[in-house]
Amino acid sequence: MLSLTLNLSLSSSSSSSSSTLSFPPKPLFLSKSSFNGIQLRHRTVLCSIPSTKRTASVSVVMMAKREQEMEEIRKLSTEQINEEVVDLKGDLLMLRLQKSARNDFKSSEFSRMRKRIARMLTVKREREIEEGINKRLSRKLDKKWKKNIVVRPSPLLLKLRAEEAAEEAAEAEKAA
Repeated sequence: MLSLTLNLSLSSSSSSSSSTLSFPPKPLFLSKSSFNGIQLRHRTVLCSIPSTKRTASVSVVMMAKREQEMEEIRKLSTEQINEEVVDLKGDLLMLRLQKSARNDFKSSEFSRMRKRIARMLTVKREREIEEGINKRLSRKLDKKWKKNIVVRPSPLLLKLRAEEAAEEAAEAEKAA
């Protein structure tokens, strides 16, 4: 155990004396706490699986779903992938419009669609690499492809229009 020593010189008129004071060092971590404050109550656990195993199993399931989705994408042809990317980007635009109009929508759809688009473009790039197309040529082909895209309504918009037409037809039948 280390101790600190302090020498003090006191000067007085008759004599000078020196005294030594020693201080024990403060422990870095107190072994016993005198704090008897807030006591936290334990939550009741609804799931019998421990939380560490539960999060691990959830991530394994998500990874399996991701792998399954990648296999489905790899089965598609490049043209189908291009069409799907255009459709998903249109759906993404529709979601942004719904958000700006403050309509009800699932916010998780944004990340889901963006990730699906990224996976499709990844598969497309993998195929280009297999064909020996370098990065510069790939970008050039992407620019040409983007210029040739014909803007068409997204599947979500078509679905909304079909629902509206069905409602109008139902109202017309009720009125007749």
